[in-house]
Amino acid sequence: MAVSISVVVLLLIMAVVFLRNGGLKVSHALVCGLLGFFLASTSLAPTIYNGVSATADVVSNFKP
Repeated sequence: MAVSISVVVLLLIMAVVFLRNGGLKVSHALVCGLLGFFLASTSLAPTIYNGVSATADVVSNFKP
């Protein structure tokens, strides 16, 4: 659960930065948000969640 909240916060920060720099228009942000909303209700959602979770586990195990 903490990983998904962290990813959401990171994506939100990136979206705000892109919006402020003009690299992302509001209409594009809306389309991306709707895509994520509808993608979450498909059968692909558990696969995406497991992929993100596995990637987070791999990254957290790296020692600098």
